Amino acid sequence: MSLSRDFIKFSRQKGVIRFGSFVTKAGRTSPYFFNAGLFDDGNSFNALCGFYAQAVLGSGLAFDMLFGPAYKGIPLAVGTAMRLSEAGVNVPFAFNRKEAKDHGEGGTLIGASLKGRVLILDDVISAGTSVRESVNIIRSHGAEPAGVMIALDRMERGQGKASAAQEVEEIYGIPVVSVATLDDLISYLADTPELAASLSAVQAYRDAYGTHTMQ
Repeated sequence: MSLSRDFIKFSRQKGVIRFGSFVTKAGRTSPYFFNAGLFDDGNSFNALCGFYAQAVLGSGLAFDMLFGPAYKGIPLAVGTAMRLSEAGVNVPFAFNRKEAKDHGEGGTLIGASLKGRVLILDDVISAGTSVRESVNIIRSHGAEPAGVMIALDRMERGQGKASAAQEVEEIYGIPVVSVATLDDLISYLADTPELAASLSAVQAYRDAYGTHTMQ
């Protein structure tokens, strides 16, 4: 089984991906829901970071360190750095805090100094606010963003014809890599008889709101 298929299967078993009727932040009624916050125990989060590490290494992206935007990106950066280390790739990591401290180490950054090519890790890209803030932080320290790694690319149009991930690629000139995409989810549904009832609904949702990427 492919990495994306393994990830979707695991996410479904954990209840991270659910099927039914859900209202998104954009006000759309979606036939599926992805909540990475439900990777909420040691075993499942360790596995999640393993998927990130495999996807990062498989992407061929050149990077020197990891950055996790507060708050969801923080454990992802730490956990993925650990899983990369297990695979023989030892890279530093850093993350930011929302509010600057005026005592102790001070500032808004924790971890290694931002240097070289910095890979941003987050769970999903919605409005792109987290990515914009991360890119600004990285560049303000003289480093360069190498790309963005997310769990699931929903491949949904934003305000225009492009998806949030495509907009990030166009605006900042950096690649967005995901463990799985909406197309991967549809392929999984097509091959999973007990979920056949959800297949047509997800396909219709993609037809109505989705974009298509080159595979």
